[in-house]
Amino acid sequence: MSALKNLQSTYRLNSGHHIPILGYGVYLIPASQTEKATLEALRIGYRHVDSAIMYRNEKPCGRALTNSGLPRSEIFFTTKIPPESMGYDRTKRAIESSLREAQQEYFDLILLHAPYGGKEARLGSWKALVEAQKAGKTRSIGVSNYGIHHLDELEAYIQSGGGGKIDVGQYELHPWLDHSDIVEWLQKRNVVVQAYSPLAHGTRMGERVLKDLGAKYGKSPAQIMIRWGLQKGFVPLPKSVTPSRIQENAEVFDFELDEDDMKALQTGEYSPTDWDPTLDFD
Repeated sequence: MSALKNLQSTYRLNSGHHIPILGYGVYLIPASQTEKATLEALRIGYRHVDSAIMYRNEKPCGRALTNSGLPRSEIFFTTKIPPESMGYDRTKRAIESSLREAQQEYFDLILLHAPYGGKEARLGSWKALVEAQKAGKTRSIGVSNYGIHHLDELEAYIQSGGGGKIDVGQYELHPWLDHSDIVEWLQKRNVVVQAYSPLAHGTRMGERVLKDLGAKYGKSPAQIMIRWGLQKGFVPLPKSVTPSRIQENAEVFDFELDEDDMKALQTGEYSPTDWDPTLDFD
């Protein structure tokens, strides 16, 4: 647990750069509310903002980074290439568009949002990411929602001279969505695992195990779920526009779930609350 100290604690990526161990997610936050909410997260102490082209809020995220008064080098900013931009040329155009949209000179991380489009498109997109990384347009690169067969395909391409390293794998992860096979694949290769929707969109807050553990530790169900993800070695990306909840989601560094409680939260259930492209076999 040595890395789990505070919001500014980091993991080292395969690229050599560092990623804060807890991020602020902006999925489903309307663009009109994004700048204010992101500024609040940065004020509280978050230094990691996770956006995507599909979220349609890169621009207000970029404004928040600029208006926060913080040095750009202190904030880790992510975007993602959407399914309709898969393929070498389309991904190159998407990267340039995102840099303009967010008014950034670089991203800290660009992910391929999902493994759609077929093998040629996937590998072409990866080639574009590798080139963008070499050109300084992004510091680190990775994938989101890739199944093991997609990861094996990408690893074979990299090892055959395709270039780059997988820095991050991002997935929906919480006690009721078991992606342990994918997590094992990634962690064996020192790939940092990010957990989106770590609160399962609030659908599990009434679970007895969360209530019992919340009473034991004096924490909310949301804090128990975030702490579980941290202790699994994940980088959780909780989302909220409510200042009190943004603050609450960050107050997870003053307790530790014991071994039995971690086991109690390992339900083995496989219940996505979002899409699940890991099962796509195209």
